[in-house]
Amino acid sequence: MSENQKQTMKNKVEDVPLKSLDEWEDDLLRRYPNPDTIATSKSTEEYRNYEEPQRDSVREFYRLNHTYQTYDFVMQKEAEFLSFNKKEMPVWNAFDFLNQLVDDSDPDTDLDQFQHLLQTSEAIRKDGHPDWMVMVGLLHDMGKVLCLFGEPQWAVVGDTFPVGCAYSDKIVYPEFFVNNPDFNNPKYNTKYGVYSPNCGLRNVHMSWGHDEYVYNMVKDQLPEQGLYMLRYHSFYAQHRENAYGHLMDSHDHEMFKWVKLFNPYDLYSKNPTPPNWTELKPYYEDLVAKYLPPTLKF
Repeated sequence: MSENQKQTMKNKVEDVPLKSLDEWEDDLLRRYPNPDTIATSKSTEEYRNYEEPQRDSVREFYRLNHTYQTYDFVMQKEAEFLSFNKKEMPVWNAFDFLNQLVDDSDPDTDLDQFQHLLQTSEAIRKDGHPDWMVMVGLLHDMGKVLCLFGEPQWAVVGDTFPVGCAYSDKIVYPEFFVNNPDFNNPKYNTKYGVYSPNCGLRNVHMSWGHDEYVYNMVKDQLPEQGLYMLRYHSFYAQHRENAYGHLMDSHDHEMFKWVKLFNPYDLYSKNPTPPNWTELKPYYEDLVAKYLPPTLKF
């Protein structure tokens, strides 16, 4: 086998360290178990029983994520994807497109990606929150379509964190950052790095993934509270660990109350019972028409 063939094989393995994207979400449940179950038919203890091989794949996922998510990498991906010139389609076609990520290896449920999103949005609606927040529940994982554009898993899902400054030890598996080129770069490895104290998260670049992508996709369509939910729902180092308050301004702190409100619906609404789409369809057709244009650009 030639060196080029060996490198190609290595790249393919690194692109898919997880058997499914849901392994990351399952790991979140292990780290942040639900104190008050939302998915009432299934207690926290009944979610996936984590076995060592699964933990090993999650560790490998984060090794890759923490090695390659550099400041320059994020700048490159923002330039590549935030022009939204890859594809344009009606909103409902976009959900069908997302369903190409059907996961056959998840023992928790046989539901497709769209049904997962419906469960989140329905849990939010059941609790009487504003309809724009229901819309956030429906859209929050839409950015996972990045996988369908050839992006590796570690550049689509995973806990997000600021790049361009020191990596907090509150980020999951912080030991893997030692392999990141920015770790020893004096431009990026100080507390504030390229930023200034309390500069506001609007001025901070986050590690690249589905959060930033979907936020930019719909940033002109939803209230600011909902946009914070979309952009920072995987920023566990802050909304669970409070590790980056030194970069946040007072407005961020106010908006993060909404991010924290959304988080339990994101984590704990998975349920093996599929939503009744026939009954729900009229409501969601009206909701989507209210907030989104007829087509979405990807």
